[in-house]
Amino acid sequence: MAAVGFDSGSVWLLCFVSLLLLLSGRVNSEPTQDKQALLAFLNQTPHANRVQWNSSDSACNWFGVECDPNRSFVYSVRLPGVGLVGAIPANTLGRLSQLRVLSLRSNRLSGEIPSDFSNLTLLRSLYVQDNALTGEFPAGLTRLTRLTRLDLSSNNFTGPIPFSINNLTHLTGLFLENNGFSGALPSISAPLVNFNVSNNNLNGSIPQTLSKFDASAFAGNVDLCGKPLNNQCSPFFPSPAPSPNPENPPPNPSHKKSKKLSKGAKIAIGVAAGLLALILLLILFLCLKKRHRRRQTAKPPKPPSTTARTVAAEAGTSSSKEDITGGSIEAERNKLVFFEGGVYSFDLEDLLRASAEVLGKGSVGTSYKAVLEEGTTVVVKRLKDVSVSKREFDMQMEVLGKIKHQNVVPLRAFYYSKDEKLLVYDFMAAGSLSALLHGSRGSGRTPLDWDNRMKIALSAARGLTHLHVSGKVVHGNIKSSNILLRPDQEASVSDFGLNPLFGATTTPNRVAGYRAPEVVETRKVTFKSDVYSFGVLLLELLTGKAPNQASLGEEGIDLPRWVQSVVREEWTAEVFDVELIRYPNIEEEMVQLLQIAMASVSTVPDQRPSMQEVLRMMEDMNRGETDDGLRQSSDDPSKGSEGQTPPPESRTPP
Repeated sequence: MAAVGFDSGSVWLLCFVSLLLLLSGRVNSEPTQDKQALLAFLNQTPHANRVQWNSSDSACNWFGVECDPNRSFVYSVRLPGVGLVGAIPANTLGRLSQLRVLSLRSNRLSGEIPSDFSNLTLLRSLYVQDNALTGEFPAGLTRLTRLTRLDLSSNNFTGPIPFSINNLTHLTGLFLENNGFSGALPSISAPLVNFNVSNNNLNGSIPQTLSKFDASAFAGNVDLCGKPLNNQCSPFFPSPAPSPNPENPPPNPSHKKSKKLSKGAKIAIGVAAGLLALILLLILFLCLKKRHRRRQTAKPPKPPSTTARTVAAEAGTSSSKEDITGGSIEAERNKLVFFEGGVYSFDLEDLLRASAEVLGKGSVGTSYKAVLEEGTTVVVKRLKDVSVSKREFDMQMEVLGKIKHQNVVPLRAFYYSKDEKLLVYDFMAAGSLSALLHGSRGSGRTPLDWDNRMKIALSAARGLTHLHVSGKVVHGNIKSSNILLRPDQEASVSDFGLNPLFGATTTPNRVAGYRAPEVVETRKVTFKSDVYSFGVLLLELLTGKAPNQASLGEEGIDLPRWVQSVVREEWTAEVFDVELIRYPNIEEEMVQLLQIAMASVSTVPDQRPSMQEVLRMMEDMNRGETDDGLRQSSDDPSKGSEGQTPPPESRTPP
């Protein structure tokens, strides 16, 4: 029996050790060869301190590097705008045989693209725009038959565009603008959706396969002609004629008559031919001089770096850029302006190329989810009916851009032109409180429990208090769709401080039900009207009813008056959301929050508490409980992310 026990124990020990080894092998999976290739690339390429790869760590954890789910090979390398300088070293990136995406754009790379890039046979997207790369069109790239997007724009490439580009049968996006490519455009049969060869030295007629694109895709090539350009092709660029049949040569009557020409006629013809040649040479000289002058004005200098605070980009499909330190007044007007301490490095052209999805249409404009080429996702709000000047717009953006708090969605960038006003925010993948609270209430719905409702209310109150106390900014448009959520159910307020962009006569109509009574009449928002809107938001959390829904009984009644009428009849329990009934021991907290909400929606503005007081009352409700992360022990809950204590709130807005 003892021997049997020993054998059994040995088997278990062996199994346990094997399992440990198996798990260890899984955890420590490492694309060793790809790691060596990346280290060789970084060691041979001068770069900024932003790229710091720890050789003792897994390459899959490095900045800008993404591996496959099994961490067995490097899937993508994205290093845009990180200060890479000099030539791309050979025998480095070309060894990443499983690479799908490579982005080296907006650096200071020079020299030719290494020929060993032809080994990247699985590559789908290559972005090297906004560098100083030279040489002819990289022949090795025409062997990457799985490429779908190729961007060589804003470099110093020269020579012809090869016909072998037709090997790229999956290509949907080809960007070659702002280079020195010359010669005729080849007929490209790939299924292109995006195409641009503007600001090069191309000549001849535009092939029919490319004539479907806008004229802006061919602008800046003074010798290009044909559809979609306005200039018709001259006899200097005739369409290729069919070859003559040698068996039946065409008749040449002039050859027969030449024998009958007199000597005087021959001299006259010779003189006329000489004069014609002289005239043609003069015309050609004038054309070349005009072409040189137009090219000087059509091709502006490239900016030295895209890591500056403002990125210059023209508002259109053309990707030509103005130097951020100079240029015309119009160029100064057309900038995507980033705020200090931002995490993004893209420009307006990248936004125009991004895939966009409409998230919602609000009272101030439409919001889009934009996914950029390197995988960055942002929210772009396109404002409508802005009535202030550029100077006033910029001043308000400077105020909003300085607001930093964990419960406020940061404004990352803005853009102003005569026709477009854009704001750029972080994308919050968890969605809005409105969608969570009023989404499908069918059998598959997961109810929003009391603890999470309280967490959302508290975190939203902290964000709004920070706006009032530290930022001195009136939100002006508080509603559940502007309360965005993080995965931990913490809330952040968005779309704040936009009211000053609209004149008193053009102030957008806010969603019915959230507006304070005085705002309906004066159309002027204040700190106290924000408190009213937040009180409505608390009632929304307590009742589960949207303020503008029609199921509040009496037609035309708003949520605060409906709650007052129910409470007045002493049916308080009927107020609360039926989804909250299942949770025990929360009645007292619900009643306390209801009292805070009712004080906040007082008809008289002076009778409402300040947001600072609202927040403190909400935290006093749960001061004794600290185990669920809802409570805050700080003496001043409205402190910003830097820990600075805000000044006392004034009774009236600035």
